[in-house]
Order: sequence, then structure tokens, then C-alpha cells
Amino acid sequence: MATLSFSRLCKLALPLAAAALVVTPAMAKHHHRHKRHLPPASQSAAPAPETPPATPDPGPRPQDLENGTEKSRQGKPRADSNDDFINQEKSHPKWDARPPRSKGAESGPQTEPEPRTPDIVPTPPEKPAELEPESPETAPQPPGKPADAGEEKMLPDPRSADLPADKMPAEETACRERLKALGVQFEEHKAEHDAEIGCSIPYPVILQTLGKSTGISAGTELNCHMAEATARFVADTVQPAAKAEFGADLKSINQASAFVCRPRNGTRKLSEHAFGNALDIASFTLSDGRKIEVGPTPPEKDAKFLNAVRKAACGPFKTVLGPGADADHALHFHLDLEPRRHGGTFCQ
Repeated sequence: MATLSFSRLCKLALPLAAAALVVTPAMAKHHHRHKRHLPPASQSAAPAPETPPATPDPGPRPQDLENGTEKSRQGKPRADSNDDFINQEKSHPKWDARPPRSKGAESGPQTEPEPRTPDIVPTPPEKPAELEPESPETAPQPPGKPADAGEEKMLPDPRSADLPADKMPAEETACRERLKALGVQFEEHKAEHDAEIGCSIPYPVILQTLGKSTGISAGTELNCHMAEATARFVADTVQPAAKAEFGADLKSINQASAFVCRPRNGTRKLSEHAFGNALDIASFTLSDGRKIEVGPTPPEKDAKFLNAVRKAACGPFKTVLGPGADADHALHFHLDLEPRRHGGTFCQ
């Protein structure tokens, strides 16, 4: 390596000395500015680490001095590099944001600042007093229990208003004369009337016989028109059918129901029994002691007689029901004179 002359070394040292003189005042001024705005230790939070001072440039290597430039600066003169370094220090973002910590802060453990106690401690609001509910002057009454289906009133029927007059009407008197002509024995009965339910027979009769040779169960209470229709039906239809089928006369009829103050099953409509306008026949007894019972499966000969009677009843009576119509009529014939539209009949 070539030996540098003393004069040449002096020429190289002069720029370094000038740069050092420029950097020193600038760093001192920058350090003074940050120290003046340093906040108290109790109010600062997590100070940032101190930025170490700039390391002095060791200077160019001898081979670079020959050319008068530094390869690391890519052709920039040394003086220009020092000026850039000074400008970077002046606008360093870390120094502008928060000042460097002291050496004591670097070596000691980091502690959280203690919270300051306020001068006046806020008092929590008092819990409002619970208001007792006021008792009503009149306690509400529970709703009334709904009426049961059985307690519901019946649908109105104009016949429910029928009451006996002071003198028996002429048509009732004429009906009784016809019963006597048929050989029917009967007795008068006081009027039946139930204002709450609606049952009513102003002029009832209690049958004892249905003719000169045919009896009927005791206590058969009917209105006169139903009693007459039954007596005529027995004399004109049942007696001839029994003689033809069994060779015997009809001795008596066993009734299952006559006047009964009640509604129809499962409805609010009054039954024809409530007006003495219906008769239920459970069996027939012949003069030879034979008993023919109404039922779903009677013997063949009995069934033939029962079918003939049932078929002939549809006409003299407006309603005819029996086995097969419904469960309520499985063991008897139901006959009534219920008035129907256009004089029609209901037979089942």
C-alpha cells in the first residue's frame, strides 16, 4: 500500500473536523428541546427507549480516499452525508412523538402508575322505596261457572204455553166420544204443565184399554188425539197382523214410555213425549201367551210380524223409529204425531 504524505492526510482530516463542529451544536439543541417538555414521572406511561447518540463516522478507508468519495454513499461527498444525518435527527418521528427515557428508567423494573384518588368520592344513588300495592276497594269477583249442558233451557215450543181453559173445548169433547165408540177405556187426568222446562198437556187421558179385547200397560198418559190414533192403529192393523201370522188375537201391548217431561236425547228440543204426543211400544202379547219383543234380531216369524206392523205405522203416525234407526230405538218402536211440513212423515 502506498504511503500517504502528511499534507495529504491533513487535507482529508479537515472535512471530518468541520462535520464534527456542525453536529455537536445541533445535537445539544435537540436534546435541550426534548428535556424541556419531559412530563413528570408519575404521569408518563411506558416511556420509550432512549435512542443512542449517533455513532461517529470512522472515516473512509485509504483506498476510498484516493478517489475523494465513499462507495457506501454512492458518489456523495462526505459533507453532504453529514448534512443528511443532521436533517434526519431533526425530524426523527420517535423523538417528536415522545422523549427518550432516562438511564434510571432503563435499568429499573417497569411499574404501572398508581391511580389518583379523586378529591370527592361520588355517592351512589339511594334505592327507591318499593311502593306497596294499594288494595282495591272492591275485590274483583271470579267469573261465574258456566251452566252445564243439562241445565240449559229448552228451545221454545208454542205448545209449551198451552193451558186448560175453564171449560173443555169442543174438539177435546168430540175426541173422547170417539174413544168410547172404539171401546177404549180411559180416565181424565189433571193438566200437565212445567213452565221451566216447557212440558204441557192441557187435557190428558190415562188409557186402561185400547179396545174391548186389547189392554195396555198401566199409567199410559197421552193427549186425546194420540190415544185415539193408537187405538185405531191397533184395531185396524196390529190385530189383523197377529191373527194372520200367529193365528191368535192380540191380548195387550207393553209400552216403554208415554208422557215424560224431557228433551230429545242429545238436544235442547223438547221431545214429543213432553206433550203426551208419542208412545214407545216394547212388546206385544198374544192371546195364546206368546210374547213378541221388539229388538234388532228377533226370530224369523216374529220379525215378519214386526216388519208388517212397523211398515203399516208410517202414515197414521208422522214419525216411526225402531231397531236400526239409532241406538236409542234398538228395543222399541217409537210412534208420534209430530206435525211436519206439508203433512209429511219420517219413518226409519
